[in-house]
Amino acid sequence: MKHWRIEDIEWGGFDPSRAAPDVVPLIKAAALVERNGQDYAHYLCRVFAGDSDLCEAIQLWAIEEVQHGEALACWARLADPDWDFPAARQRFNDGYQPPLHGETSIRGSRTGELIARCMVETGTSSYYTALADACQEPVLKQLCRHIAADEFRHYKLFYNHMRRYQARENIGSTRRILIAARRIGESEDDELAFAYHCANSPAGTPYDRPVSTAIYLDGAMRYYRFGHIRRGMGMTLKAVGLPTRGRLPDLASRAAWWWLDWRRTRLTRALPVRSSAIASA
Repeated sequence: MKHWRIEDIEWGGFDPSRAAPDVVPLIKAAALVERNGQDYAHYLCRVFAGDSDLCEAIQLWAIEEVQHGEALACWARLADPDWDFPAARQRFNDGYQPPLHGETSIRGSRTGELIARCMVETGTSSYYTALADACQEPVLKQLCRHIAADEFRHYKLFYNHMRRYQARENIGSTRRILIAARRIGESEDDELAFAYHCANSPAGTPYDRPVSTAIYLDGAMRYYRFGHIRRGMGMTLKAVGLPTRGRLPDLASRAAWWWLDWRRTRLTRALPVRSSAIASA
């Protein structure tokens, strides 16, 4: 059961004067990625074949993910009435195929798959919380708060099932940490960069992965504050079975915050083509 519906959003309160131009391309890209939730559901239900309770929950999860994409697309069209969401989505689906065709988890175990899902939900709940806290446009703020709450519930869903599978498979702590780190590193893979390209570049524009990656990450990172990183780090440590209190989470949060600032600075300096790339978006 959905916790909210697209019809619940107060679309009539949209204020174009408060829709920051730099957030619109990010929302367009997010709409494409979120809308593909059903593809991941098919894959997860193959991985967890025989676990009817989890597969049922996954189908409900996918319905909410698809709704996120549709709702974000609605907002993006308010901000940019000329944006063609179906065309952008078709380009994205034609050009990006996630590695989700096997019958077993690409993480090596069911526990590992659920840890990876926890990392995804950690990232998305933190991201939409950061957007909700920073944006001034009231409809987007309401929408991002709804999505962030959904993503946090999704984290708890996957975390609870992960604990159940971990009790059976007993994956070592080092391997769990490596699975989490690998999935976090995949945030810079083609999916987000290509979604940004398809959502914002004119049809026929060649895809330049380094440029798209840099522009997307530079734009998204500016919305994070230390509190968002600290909360996300707590969720990450919890998922891999490490302490969420004491010195470790504090040190890990500070390290992640430093890395985020360093990463954004490096991207900004490495973007001599930024203005021309954005102009073509």
